[in-house]
Amino acid sequence: MTDLDSNVGITNDKQYDASHIKVLEWLEPVRQRPWMYIGTTDQRWLHHMIQEIVDNAVDEALAGFCTHITTIMNEDWSVTVHDNWRWIPVDIHPKTGKSALETVYTVLHAWGKFDKSVYKVSGWLHWVGASVVNALSTWLEVTVNKNWKIYHMRFEKWIPQWPIEEIWETDKHGTSVTFLPDPTIFDTTEFIEWYEVQRMKQAAYLTPGVTFTFIDRKTWTKSRYYYEWGIKTWLNNLVWEQERLSSPHYFKAEWKDCLAEIAFQFVATSNDHTLSFVNNIPTRDGWSHILWFKSALLRIINEIWHEKEKIDKKIWEFQYSDITDWLYGIVTVKIPEPQFEWQTKWRLGNAYVRNEVEKITYDYLQQVFVDHPEEFDKIFEKIDLAARARLAAKFAKETVLRKNVLSGWILPWKLADCSKRWNKWTELYIVEGDSAGGSAKQGRDSKFQAILPLRGKILNTEQASIQKITASQAIKDLITAIGTWVKDNYNSESLRYDKIIIMTDADVDGAHIRTLLLTFFFRFMRELIEEWHVYAACPPIYKFSKWSKEVYSYDESDTPAMYGFKPDDNVEIQRYKGLGEMNAEQLWDTTMNPEFRRLNKITITDAQEADRLFRILMGEDVPSRKHFILTHAKNIKNLDI
Repeated sequence: MTDLDSNVGITNDKQYDASHIKVLEWLEPVRQRPWMYIGTTDQRWLHHMIQEIVDNAVDEALAGFCTHITTIMNEDWSVTVHDNWRWIPVDIHPKTGKSALETVYTVLHAWGKFDKSVYKVSGWLHWVGASVVNALSTWLEVTVNKNWKIYHMRFEKWIPQWPIEEIWETDKHGTSVTFLPDPTIFDTTEFIEWYEVQRMKQAAYLTPGVTFTFIDRKTWTKSRYYYEWGIKTWLNNLVWEQERLSSPHYFKAEWKDCLAEIAFQFVATSNDHTLSFVNNIPTRDGWSHILWFKSALLRIINEIWHEKEKIDKKIWEFQYSDITDWLYGIVTVKIPEPQFEWQTKWRLGNAYVRNEVEKITYDYLQQVFVDHPEEFDKIFEKIDLAARARLAAKFAKETVLRKNVLSGWILPWKLADCSKRWNKWTELYIVEGDSAGGSAKQGRDSKFQAILPLRGKILNTEQASIQKITASQAIKDLITAIGTWVKDNYNSESLRYDKIIIMTDADVDGAHIRTLLLTFFFRFMRELIEEWHVYAACPPIYKFSKWSKEVYSYDESDTPAMYGFKPDDNVEIQRYKGLGEMNAEQLWDTTMNPEFRRLNKITITDAQEADRLFRILMGEDVPSRKHFILTHAKNIKNLDI
């Protein structure tokens, strides 16, 4: 054996035989290599476990067999999904020799959705199969109400605990699935309530006529969503109180292999807000159906403008961004066998869909603009403005690049970097003020924690151009420290830290600075939030102390009695107004030590709602901001001024 062989542990031919070939049966491969089936084992994919079971019920709703879907978070972090659909078959499967119920939950790729005679439309290419949910759960129970009887099975780490059993008679129908994710597989098994609530709401918009209910038994909260008019209601809620350039438009068309629904409206606010779905599955990049919806818009507007102004299209044409900057749209298609690119399902690849979507959009808009020329004139005014801005920005960018300014950017001198030189497990604390920055630098673990102090409030980037943000030294420091650049040039592979942690004072000014930073990340580095890299630190609000006992409190409503101090004790109460009031050791113990600290993960579950709130709170629409503050002020319990 050579030195190379000994280093990498390669056996010779005589040692390597059939006994070395390990055969994993049934669902064993899923448990041993979960990332091959679900991508990662973090909290995002934990939630996909729920989504797969819910989507099975949604497919039944699309097929016309389900009207109610309920998701319940139980006190032990298990989840129950109940629906009133037509149940899973319980008779013996001819190939496996086991009940169809057991087959569905123990055999990969076993499901009725592969049979076109059963499901004309379904999302059967979901991230996770029902059997994979079973494989990655500590236990899973299925109850089927069928033919006036109840059928029940329990699995533990996918292994059936008994054959399917018939329990008693019932007048109910449908299926309930309860599962507990395996903590030895997932990074965490704690579900996020609001994450599921937003997905229920989205599903209700996309499945009109079906009631979606969410119940959290830990907090005893309940949410219910039902939208009779589907995406028409969604579009109205997205546009909300914005100035409208056109009336809302909705049309629906069906062919042999495609059903398309499209709702859109032009507004006076610049930003592209086009959502796309295939069989109720979000397709973030859209691809064929969204591309050709926009293509039809571009084509008809260019044609009408060329005809109206008598301009040769070879001389000048509008581009996609000129039109979509003012567009709110929802495009949803339902097809028998969606072909997705990549496991994330961000793009639809079925080529024939594009022609159908473009045709119905073009025909519809042609008639609309002929019948309502005043709408076209309003839209054209904004499109022309966007085109001029695009050309001006292009010229400015070329000028900047010619001067080679960006290539000279270096890491900010205020950055106290960590010693690790790769982003895994490293953290960048964005700290308010030099005083807090000094404490953070002294108290941190310099092996993996970097500190970037910011002085004062950064630029409000809600309406800022790329030229304006690159002229701000604080923003330049952020961009270079994080390393990814911004907007279309964002590169996740250049990210220098795994966690970007905003650490500001627990007062109004701190909240404002945090909002300014989140506005910048949302508008210019949205992928940073979408990939779950942004966090907000939670410094303590109070320190209760007497003699040698010290307790830190993180809640405004806390009292010393809640921490074991008697009401008549002479307890010293210190209210922390700023991070600078804590020394380095206190800041580490309360806010920076990974073992004890509290971090709020910043996520975007409802991007449209987030966009609306950023426009209200950080934009130029003063009446909307005033209305929002007056509406929500009564919900604020404590306010530091």
